[in-house]
Amino acid sequence: MSHPSVPQLLEAVRLFLKEAEAALPARLGFHARVAGNVLGIVGRELAADPDAAEAAALASHGGVTAVCTGLRSGSLSPEDPALLAAITEGAIARLEVDNPRYPTLARLKEFRETK
Repeated sequence: MSHPSVPQLLEAVRLFLKEAEAALPARLGFHARVAGNVLGIVGRELAADPDAAEAAALASHGGVTAVCTGLRSGSLSPEDPALLAAITEGAIARLEVDNPRYPTLARLKEFRETK
């Protein structure tokens, strides 16, 4: 007999919290909802690895640190289409984990498609 996977365990606890939240007093119900949202983020993070996606997107520009340094110093332009596309890919990877229903995520994906 196989044991449940980590994503299955996270989902089971998230569903339990969602069910329990209605039966809890307001403050505890709110905290149950927050905890359930955290479990959703953890599950998506484990599945997607946004750090690796962001690093891959920015690798052609020297990585995250080099991009930040270059933008601060002015040696990189935020108007450079290739850099903007790389930053957009990194942002999409993060938003897909943090809040896949965030309205800006859909706009970023549309922006990516037009480039």
